[in-house]
Amino acid sequence: MNDERFKIFTGTANPPLAEAICKNLNVPLGKALLGRFSDGEIYFQILENVRGADVFVVQPCSYPVDNHLFELLLMIDAFKRASAWRITAVLPYYCYARQDRKDKPRVPISAKLVADLLETAGASRALTLDLHAPQIQGYFDVPVDHLYGSPVLVDYFRQKKLPNLTVVSPDAGGVERARAFAKKLDAPLAIVDKRRVDLDVTEVMNLIGDVRGRNTLIVDDIIDTAGTLVKTADALIREGAMQVYAACTHAIFSGPAVERLEGSKIMEVVATDSVPLSESAKKMKNLRILSVADLLARGIRSIHEETSISELFT
Repeated sequence: MNDERFKIFTGTANPPLAEAICKNLNVPLGKALLGRFSDGEIYFQILENVRGADVFVVQPCSYPVDNHLFELLLMIDAFKRASAWRITAVLPYYCYARQDRKDKPRVPISAKLVADLLETAGASRALTLDLHAPQIQGYFDVPVDHLYGSPVLVDYFRQKKLPNLTVVSPDAGGVERARAFAKKLDAPLAIVDKRRVDLDVTEVMNLIGDVRGRNTLIVDDIIDTAGTLVKTADALIREGAMQVYAACTHAIFSGPAVERLEGSKIMEVVATDSVPLSESAKKMKNLRILSVADLLARGIRSIHEETSISELFT
């Protein structure tokens, strides 16, 4: 793209993804200085003119979550004060999305607070990827474009041509996502009924659907500690499944996730590069990472050119 008023910047969360997006769009990555004061406070300065520019800030708010979120807020504030025409927060991973409602007494709605912070900082709109709860779009008073990693993941599994495949949702909340996968792969759907017994602990209860003698693909948006995923895989094997594969958009892999996945019965875990991998995760033999740079680049191009983005929503 040859447009001096179209600019892409990145924080420290996932520079390789931002660079890949820029390569797809044939634009240079914006010049900025992002550092720390001796007490840990974040310092940010834009090193080029952005007055009247259409600015996109790429920053997944992954670990360390609060640092990356505050980086994003300060960057947006700087672009606002530098008179950028429009500022789009590009969040390949939206943090605090798992607290999207008051499901217990005296708890915050963290996902709404993050939306408020982004708008207060000066974001004109947001571009996100696989929100944990789609209704988070409604927490914003500015436009939100919500893309899905499923086209990238589905294409990969289409090429694998796994016979007798059943797509599995690891919980009731992910049924819509898994059903979309199953439809695109022309495969039946199974659902695992689970119960959350603690913040990061779940218990697999029942399996709805038949997986005996079949290959299975567990589909989720996030793999965090991998506890639910590994228990789901064990339940599928107990029910007679032949092989278990897993797919997700966000490979968070916190705590004991890598150890659990390496010791599990899962043949292959397929995820995207929406967030950077830890050093231990990079060494996993049963992990395959696919890039969403092209998908996000197409979304960014459509926003800048004011063209329809609806074809990317599926």
